[in-house]
Amino acid sequence: MVKNGHLRRLFALAAFLGVVFVGLAARLVDLQVWQHEKYRALAERINKRVYFREPRRGDILDANGNPLATSLPVKRVCADPSLMGRHHADVARAIAPLLEYERTELTRLLYPWRTNSDGTVTVRKYVDLKRKLSVEQWQQVTQAMSAIAFKFEDRKPSKVEQRFYRTLRQNAVFTVDDQHRVYPSGRLAAHVLGFAQEIEGEFNELSVHELRGIDGIERWFDTQLAGMRGWRITETDGRKREIVINREQDVDARPGLNVVLTIDMVIQNILESELSVAVERFGPKSASGLVIRPRTGEILAMAVLPNFDPNEPGKSPQDSRRNRIISDVYEPGSTFKIVTISAALHDGVVRLTDVIDCESGLWHYAGKPLHDHGHYDALTVENVITKSSNIGTAKIGLMLGEKRLYEHLRSFGFDARTGITLTGEVPGILDDVEAWDKLKITRIPIGQGIAVTHLQMAMAMCAIANNGRLMQPLLVTRLETFNGETFAQYHPRMVRRVVNERAARETVGALKTVVTMDGTAAKARLEHYSVAGKTGTAQKPGVGGYTGEYVASFIGFFPADAPEVCISIMFDEPDASRGYYGGQTAAPTFRQVAEKVANYLKIRPDRDEGLNESMARTRGGGRVRTAAVEKP
Repeated sequence: MVKNGHLRRLFALAAFLGVVFVGLAARLVDLQVWQHEKYRALAERINKRVYFREPRRGDILDANGNPLATSLPVKRVCADPSLMGRHHADVARAIAPLLEYERTELTRLLYPWRTNSDGTVTVRKYVDLKRKLSVEQWQQVTQAMSAIAFKFEDRKPSKVEQRFYRTLRQNAVFTVDDQHRVYPSGRLAAHVLGFAQEIEGEFNELSVHELRGIDGIERWFDTQLAGMRGWRITETDGRKREIVINREQDVDARPGLNVVLTIDMVIQNILESELSVAVERFGPKSASGLVIRPRTGEILAMAVLPNFDPNEPGKSPQDSRRNRIISDVYEPGSTFKIVTISAALHDGVVRLTDVIDCESGLWHYAGKPLHDHGHYDALTVENVITKSSNIGTAKIGLMLGEKRLYEHLRSFGFDARTGITLTGEVPGILDDVEAWDKLKITRIPIGQGIAVTHLQMAMAMCAIANNGRLMQPLLVTRLETFNGETFAQYHPRMVRRVVNERAARETVGALKTVVTMDGTAAKARLEHYSVAGKTGTAQKPGVGGYTGEYVASFIGFFPADAPEVCISIMFDEPDASRGYYGGQTAAPTFRQVAEKVANYLKIRPDRDEGLNESMARTRGGGRVRTAAVEKP
C-alpha cells in the first residue's frame, strides 16, 4: 500500500516538474518566437561572414594596345583582434616594422575591445591595417606571425591553448585581394587619362573600399572600367573555418572593360617632348597641343603643360591637373579668320580674287580704330589671309552681316561643347546676335569679342581640311573585354557640313600661302609636304581693356590638298622678350612635331621641291634661305 506521504511527495515532484516544463516552454516560446529576430541577428554577427570580391579595374590602352593605365594585384592586410586575446601587443611587436607602423599605434589598433559612443563595450573583429602590400611583403608578414613565441611559464600548453595559438598565428592577421592602379608611362597623356583613387563606399549596408575615376577617361568611363563586384555569404565555426554546406551565395566578380583610345603613344610622346622644348625656349605660362585626323576627328595626341603624374596626383597643384584644352577659353585672334573667310566664300559674298581696301593699316569704324601690322592698301581676299589683315577680314565680316556671321559661328560649333568623352569641357562664350553692339561685327571676324576652347578652334580647322565637314572629336575607339573581345565600337561621326566643298577648297588654297615667305608662318613650312595653316597672336583681355599679354598659336594640316594630320599648337603668355607672335613660337613648334609625326606615320610626301632642296644641300653643303622675320 502506498503511503499518503509518498503520494504527496510524488504529486509535489510532478507539480515541480510541470512548472519547470511550463517555464521551459515559455522560455522557448520567448526565444524562438518573441526574440527570434534578435538572436538570429546575434548569431549572424557571430558566425555569418560576407566576403567581397573586388573586380579588376579595366586597362586604358593606346591605339596600338599599349597600356597607359593598368591594375596590379596587391594584398590588403586586415586583422581580427578578437582572436588575439591578451596577445595583441605581441602581434604588434612582430609585424609593426613590416607594415610601417609605430608599435604603440598598432598595439592600440589591435586592442580586442572598443567602447562605442553609447558607452557599451564590444569585441573588435575587424581592423583594416595596410593597403597595397605586395605578395612578397605579405609573405614576410606570415613568416613573422608564424615565428611569434608565447610564454607558458615552464609548462606545456593544453590542447585548448594550442588550438588558440594556432588560430591566432594563422587567422588573426589575414589578407584580401586588392589592386593598385598604375600608369606605366608616368605623365604621358595625363590630362587624357585622368586618375583613379580608392574611396570608401557602401555595398549592401557594409563599408567597402573601391577604385573610382576622379578625372579624364578614368572618370568618364568609370562604370565600364570598374566592372561588377562579387561576394560570398557563408558561415564559419568557432575557429573561423567556413562551413561550406551553409554557404548562401557565391557570386564571382566580373572584371571591368578595357578602354582603347585613339591616342597613339608615340605621337603623344612626340607632342609632349616638343612642347617641353618650346616651353624652355619661349617661357609661356602654359602650352597645349593637339594632333587630329581631319577626316575622322580621331585625336592622336592631346597634351597640356604643366602636367602631373597620375601615379601621384596629390603632389601636383590642382592648376596643373586642369585640361586647359577643353576647360579654358581664350580670344583666338587671327586663327579665327578662317571661319569668317570660309563663311563669306560659302555665301558667295566674296571671291578669292576680290580686292579689299585695307586703308594703309588704319581704319576707323564706329568711332574706334582698327590696325593692321603692316601698311596694306589693296589686298585680294587670298592676300587678306596671307598677310592676316585685320581690316580686310573685318570688312568681309561687314559684307556677311551680323545674322549670317552668327549663324556660321554656331554652325562651326562655337558656343557649344564638342561632345568629347572627357569631363570639364566648357562651351565657350558667344553673345546672342541681338546683344551685339555696333562694333562687334568688325571685331568677332578677327577673333576678338568671342571666347573659344583650344579644341573648338582645332576642330573648326579640321572642318576646313575635311571639305567643310565638321567631325565630332573621337577619343575612344572601342571597349573590349578582359579577353580582348570587342564589347562596343565607336565610329567617326559627322556633326554637320559647315561650308560647301568649293568654299573649303578655296580656303585651303588661301591657307597654303600663309606658310610661304610672304605669309605669317614661314617657319611652319615643311620640306616634303604642302602645309595649309593659320597663325594667331591674340592680345589677352583684362579689366578696362586689353593687356600686354598674348596667346600665340598656329593650326595647320598636311598634305594640304589631302590632309592626313592637323596639328594645333598654343602658348599662353609666352615671354615677350623671346617672341610672342604665333609665327615666331607656335609655327616652328608645329614644324618640329609635324616632321616627326609624318616620319612615324610614313605619310607620303606631296612636294618634290623639298626633296630637291634636300639633295642640293647635301651636294653643295649649303643651306636653303629661310625667313628671318615673323609677323603676327
